Amino acid sequence: MRVALIILSFLAFLFVSAGLGGAQGKGDAKAGKAKYDQLCAGCHGTSGKGDGPAAGGLNPKPQDHTNGKYMNTLTDQYLFDIIKNGGVGIKKSPLMPAWGNQLKEPDIWNLVAYIRSLAKPPYKPPK
Repeated sequence: MRVALIILSFLAFLFVSAGLGGAQGKGDAKAGKAKYDQLCAGCHGTSGKGDGPAAGGLNPKPQDHTNGKYMNTLTDQYLFDIIKNGGVGIKKSPLMPAWGNQLKEPDIWNLVAYIRSLAKPPYKPPK
């Protein structure tokens, strides 16, 4: 009985800790790339540098997702919120559209994971 309780406690710990991870645990960067190419590349560019075809006519310019010095200061939740609620939703540029009505939560986490993969230096989640 005691062994069963220990095993159940361990499994519960694993389950809970898996849910606390950052985008690396919540999202799939490969799936995120497909959505990024479809929805984000027009402004942020296919490589994430903020140089997409529409960027020239935008002020402010789209964020450079490869700029790890800046991007690595942002939390996964912040990235999730700006994708879901748009710039207006977090008091940033109204030119950043809200995708929350078109994307499901896992799709947004996939985008977060992909955006994290673009940063140089690479993103290191907090411990």
